[in-house]
Amino acid sequence: MGVLALRRCEGGHTVNSIRSISYGGGVQSTALLVLAAQKRIDFRLFLMANVGDDSESPATLRYIEEYARPFAAEHGIELVTLDRVKRDGTTETLLGRLTREGSRSLPIPVRMSNGAPGTRSCTADFKIKVIAKELKRRGATAAAPATIGIGISVDEIHRANNRRTEPHELITYPLLDLGLRRTDCARIIREAGLPVPPKSSCYFCPFHRPETWHDMRRNEPDLFEKSCQLEDLLNERRDELGKDHVFFTRFGRPLREAIPDGVDLLPMFDEADGLCDSGWCMT
Repeated sequence: MGVLALRRCEGGHTVNSIRSISYGGGVQSTALLVLAAQKRIDFRLFLMANVGDDSESPATLRYIEEYARPFAAEHGIELVTLDRVKRDGTTETLLGRLTREGSRSLPIPVRMSNGAPGTRSCTADFKIKVIAKELKRRGATAAAPATIGIGISVDEIHRANNRRTEPHELITYPLLDLGLRRTDCARIIREAGLPVPPKSSCYFCPFHRPETWHDMRRNEPDLFEKSCQLEDLLNERRDELGKDHVFFTRFGRPLREAIPDGVDLLPMFDEADGLCDSGWCMT
């Protein structure tokens, strides 16, 4: 791992040389990859916490392998994909946790019968903790924390916060520092000769907007059906426990009914846009 370079920051504590971007494969964090290649931001390490090849959006995984990873290698940037590895050495995926035989876990923000999102642990367990574990392995400590950059743009500033998620991390927001919006990020990516990536997320995320579900049903029917089947499974287990059903939209109906086939939906504001506010997902 080598000897870490340490420096004193203005707050008086020590910060080590580890500077990483939390890479999600979406527009904002891909713009950060381009900015790092152009030396406009000082980050040479990008850590991608993969919630599972069976859970991440397939389009995001394809983009990373076809475009982001070769681009990073060409510019001397280390892009590392990290899995959630349990204490017994096995890899756990988010879909695997949800579908495990006998599991009662609901780590994703399903909508309850009143339309409100339930509590979730997916971001903490499959994003934040996975990256924090890798930073610690690389030498980050509470006394000498690593710097971790999050891809939140100016138009999503409400998602930013300065909470210390882990004692050995310092959170920073490079896009906010540069005053860049999502549209700026798309332009930066195109000007670098890369296609603009799709929005990153788990394909079955209940924070999807209604029109996102509609587009999936129309353009990726197999993926939509897998999401419906997952919702069905969760509710079959809820029936066995005598609990109310949960849903993947705020409409209080099964996904197949809430997102009608062949009906165009107008873009609409959905309160879910402001709920995934950590910035570790969907960037």
